[in-house]
Amino acid sequence: MTINRIRFLILVVLVGISGFSQGMLLPIISIIFEQEGISSSLNGLHATALYIGILIASPFMEYPLRKYGYKPFILYGGLLVVLCLFSFPLWKSFWFWFVLRFLIGIGDHALHFGTQTWITSSSPSNKLGRNLSVYGISFGVGFALGPAIAPLLHIHPALPFIITSIASLIAWSLIVWLKNEYPEQDDHSPSFFRTMKRFGKVMKYGWISLLMPFGYGFLEASLHGNFPVYALRNGITIEHVSIILPAFALGSIVFQLPLGILSDKYGRRNILVFVMASGFFTFLSASFIEHSVIGLIICLFISGMLVGSTFSLGISYMTDLLPKALLPAGNLMCGIAFSMGSILGPYMGGLFIQFSPNASFFYVISFMLLLILIALISFRQNGLVPIKE
Repeated sequence: MTINRIRFLILVVLVGISGFSQGMLLPIISIIFEQEGISSSLNGLHATALYIGILIASPFMEYPLRKYGYKPFILYGGLLVVLCLFSFPLWKSFWFWFVLRFLIGIGDHALHFGTQTWITSSSPSNKLGRNLSVYGISFGVGFALGPAIAPLLHIHPALPFIITSIASLIAWSLIVWLKNEYPEQDDHSPSFFRTMKRFGKVMKYGWISLLMPFGYGFLEASLHGNFPVYALRNGITIEHVSIILPAFALGSIVFQLPLGILSDKYGRRNILVFVMASGFFTFLSASFIEHSVIGLIICLFISGMLVGSTFSLGISYMTDLLPKALLPAGNLMCGIAFSMGSILGPYMGGLFIQFSPNASFFYVISFMLLLILIALISFRQNGLVPIKE
């Protein structure tokens, strides 16, 4: 096995455990707060803490990555996540947990930004979709397993946090064995000003690709942050929620690799139009059968097969549109877009549940997917990106 393949496998494992921790945190904390009588809008607001951390830290991440390389950057991000996960059982407080989720957002974003940039920079163009699909599958597997440990709350409220902490520590220790590398450099020394200038270029030439991580963040965070509250209020038990939610992630696992390979062959935009249109109709269908547990499992599984790949496809699409020198900034912008969607999703979903109790929660997701579909159909690429700044 080559060194490049070993590195890829370690990065994939690390991302999988990161997905597990995120998949655990969203429903576990929302269930705990719902049982304590905290409103759905405050519950949704709390879920945004992780993504606020991503937003605030993003403009400052390109400089240390370019200066110190991938390995130290990922190590420090992973260490912050591990320490915060170990801290959750120490004190159950709304604002203490808010701060911990905020710090996990910073650490998780460093981890994802470093691994994504490392993979996109080192993958050949004809295997980019496949490699990022494997990356997405790993995250999806972890995210699917995360909510499945929700019933452990009945044994002890700290148990899900302890299990996730230990798993994250084991995965983090694997990074020590990798050789450090650096992203492709341009003619300018790293600086905050240069990062902002690169952000502008990414927005100008690759804005359409950013809608995919935005949409996935909106969908994922609202589904895992709001749906448990919505389900409990409509008579669905915690045990059923722990089965329904993983169905979406499992669906994305099933079809993520085929979609990545198809996007390499038929074009990223064509595949994205197909999955967005199909996802819109599938979530709309879920609104008509939301009182059936079996029906919801089937609908979410199918929707996961369709739109569960939008994050990895969006990164691949961004890589197609931009030169390698802009990939660190492009990956950061994907993280920012994901966090903005993840902030907006739970809060909008929480408000919708609170003020439209008789309407289906799935209308919110369907409408968001429809808007992205319209933008994709309307997009026309406006030329190649000039490499020089």
